[in-house]
Amino acid sequence: MTDLSPGPAPKGRQAAASGRSYHVIEMGAGPPLVFLHGGGPGCTAWSDFAVVSRMFAAADRRCVMPDLLQYGKSDKQPIEGPMWDFHARSLAALLDALAIGRADFICNSWGGSMALCLAARSPERVRSLTVTGSMPVFYGPLAPLPESGRRGRNARDAYYGREGPTLDKMRDLMAQLEWFDASLIPEETVEMRYRQSLDPGEMALAARTDAPRGQWQDLTTELAQVQCPTLFCWGLQDAFLTPDYPMMLTRMVQRGQLHILDRASHHLQEERPAHYYQIVESFLRQPHD
Repeated sequence: MTDLSPGPAPKGRQAAASGRSYHVIEMGAGPPLVFLHGGGPGCTAWSDFAVVSRMFAAADRRCVMPDLLQYGKSDKQPIEGPMWDFHARSLAALLDALAIGRADFICNSWGGSMALCLAARSPERVRSLTVTGSMPVFYGPLAPLPESGRRGRNARDAYYGREGPTLDKMRDLMAQLEWFDASLIPEETVEMRYRQSLDPGEMALAARTDAPRGQWQDLTTELAQVQCPTLFCWGLQDAFLTPDYPMMLTRMVQRGQLHILDRASHHLQEERPAHYYQIVESFLRQPHD
């Protein structure tokens, strides 16, 4: 069985992009593959993609793993204006800073909405997208969506509320919302996420809830403009959005595909990394003409 523990993160570096600073880890060599992580408390590129990124790096791919703005060791400044537009512009600048013209993207949750917006705004930068657990629109076949689409934000507010972050609260959050089988969650990942959630910049952002994260933005129009091959890879037991939702998204983009992975929730790339790798690597090797 695959070891699910992330292990120590490789040494990264800071990269400047449009006046912001990203922390970036890179592994491997070959065609660029950019990983964009989710938006849960304490999430970083390494916490979300450590195990599976090593598999891609061993398959001769240049794995580029930035901590998204307001997370990890990246810039914690407030964001103004439509949030996904902001991140799309900033990610395009980051690609320039890293001398990447065009890349494949593998994205979880928060990162997926950014990448979909980037693919709509700058199609020449995105060869393909793999999107897991993202919510780019606030309606769907199960509308109203759970907690009116605020389940993640409510969980974040509860995690930082009252007595503040604790190891037990982090473990419970991951068990209830991110993993199907809580017994598989590595304690190392729980501790990594918990320690990162105590970062003073992230604590300050959490105290202001959604205010510093930019204006919430619906991507209905943008989805219709996404031209690249797009794989929605979803956990059958996703705690936020059941597979009916990505089926809708698959129809909204121009070249959509859908794969449902059983016994997996919101972080299937962590819980089922070997299966996830095989699914996505096969997609990346498809003829995309």
